[in-house]
Amino acid sequence: MQQLILLVIALPFISAIVTQLFCTRLGKRAATISVLSLWLTFVLACITLWLAVSDATLQEYSLFFSWGIIRFDSLGALMCLVISAISLIVHVYSVRYMVEEPGYGRFFTLLDLMTGSLMLMVVAGDLVTLVIAWHLVGILLYFLLGHDTRSRPAYRYAFWTWITYRFGDLPLILAAVLLYQAFDSWSLSFIFERIAADPHIATVFGFSLVEVVGSLIALAAFARSAQFFLHTWLPYTMSGPTPVSALMHAGIVNAGGFLINRFAPVYVETSGVLHWVLVVGLVTAVLGSMLMLTQNDIKKALGYSTMGQMGFMIMECGVGAFSLAIYHLIAHGLFKGTMFLSAGGVIGKARQDDGIPKDALYNFVVAKRPAQNRKPWLLMAVMTLVVPAVVIFLAHWLVAQDFIHKQGAVILLFFGWITGAQLLFVTYRMRTKNFTRLFAMMITSFVIVVLGYTFISHAFDLFLYPDQQFASRLYAAAGIDVLWFDAIVIIITLTIIVNWLRTYYSARKGHYAEKVYKPLWLAFYALLSREFYIIELYTSLVRRLDRLATRLNVLLRWV
Repeated sequence: MQQLILLVIALPFISAIVTQLFCTRLGKRAATISVLSLWLTFVLACITLWLAVSDATLQEYSLFFSWGIIRFDSLGALMCLVISAISLIVHVYSVRYMVEEPGYGRFFTLLDLMTGSLMLMVVAGDLVTLVIAWHLVGILLYFLLGHDTRSRPAYRYAFWTWITYRFGDLPLILAAVLLYQAFDSWSLSFIFERIAADPHIATVFGFSLVEVVGSLIALAAFARSAQFFLHTWLPYTMSGPTPVSALMHAGIVNAGGFLINRFAPVYVETSGVLHWVLVVGLVTAVLGSMLMLTQNDIKKALGYSTMGQMGFMIMECGVGAFSLAIYHLIAHGLFKGTMFLSAGGVIGKARQDDGIPKDALYNFVVAKRPAQNRKPWLLMAVMTLVVPAVVIFLAHWLVAQDFIHKQGAVILLFFGWITGAQLLFVTYRMRTKNFTRLFAMMITSFVIVVLGYTFISHAFDLFLYPDQQFASRLYAAAGIDVLWFDAIVIIITLTIIVNWLRTYYSARKGHYAEKVYKPLWLAFYALLSREFYIIELYTSLVRRLDRLATRLNVLLRWV
């Protein structure tokens, strides 16, 4: 068992060394070594995950005396499989995509090193190994994004990513130092046991150690997962190679969700930290989704989409649904990696034919314009609001009767409800001849998705956190006062219902109060198109710091 786990981690590093040594002699065929090693890594990762499912007990192996600990648990085994799968897809895609690019062998060497570093990060059982792997991922991403040294934008944005990642490293390093000073050990298992035994065992400047460490870990996760105000590096890294973008958006940017899950024993003893994690994630999810809708560049739109999804993942951690965050991480990694790899083909076809393709979708949406259905708008509005609520409530009630009593679960149900209502509302607005059939298909699809999501999420909950008492404590740590929670739920519900009914009424009557709302909407759209002027703010700040540094340099010459 120990040898198998170590082999899974070591194979990408061995492949990187071999590929670099033989790239000059083998030329383009050196990529074969890298791809075959990733195939073997993926197979071994599948075996280790099967072993983890059959035996869920924690296993640790120490490579050195006080650090270099390999922590093999359900979370580590699952993440190793996900990383190896995504990396394998990227490797296979890169064989032909990068064949005409300079530094062909070096590119696969960097990919192998990145894969190995990510795996080392998810199985790290001590603070030193975790920090080293976390730092290596940022450095290797810088070299991958700046692989084409001839591209000045790629180099500039790669450097900006490197700076942001270094900012995210500092809180993690500080958290590691504080934990070592408090417990005199680098081992995560030992630290978690001491915290569980006495959460208030130590303080930092009068503040609880777990609260301070939880805040620092969250800051590190925010920087790595492109949360609002630390997100500017993500949408502007599209100048790098498409395989790197796929690997970054499918795997690397998800590291924030993993880091918070790894320190779940710390967050179970906190409350206020998870509250502002929820706020940051919620703001990022909303703003990232809105910014995505204003983009005319497909890769940049996908970048903002990733920002929104990472915000939702962080928000799931903020409500205590840690296992759902891992499920979201995996699902997003698989589909976003596929979308990025497909984007290259879409861009290529668009360059060959800049006209609008007259395919079946175009004919349905543009050419064929059936009369809009005349169903009573009030009936459709009620169906749009009631059907998603009933489906989601019944789905979770069938799986876990107490799920509805958890505040975090209720918040997630709200998002599912809004998504379902939007889906049915779009169906209502579509111009189709057979509205009843289309509406029924939409409801059926929504039911299948909700049921699948519910059962899979609870399966993840049982696999990652088999101790249901611990999982319940995570939800409880993210809870707020019952009266405040009920008030927030009522206000949000009334706001959603009133706005949807107003939208339906306006659509039926054919007016939207353009004199009032159109100028406000145009101003808001202009704000979105300029991305809230955050880039300008950072640029102005950098220029001021550069001028200040120049003046200090001149002054110090005469001192």
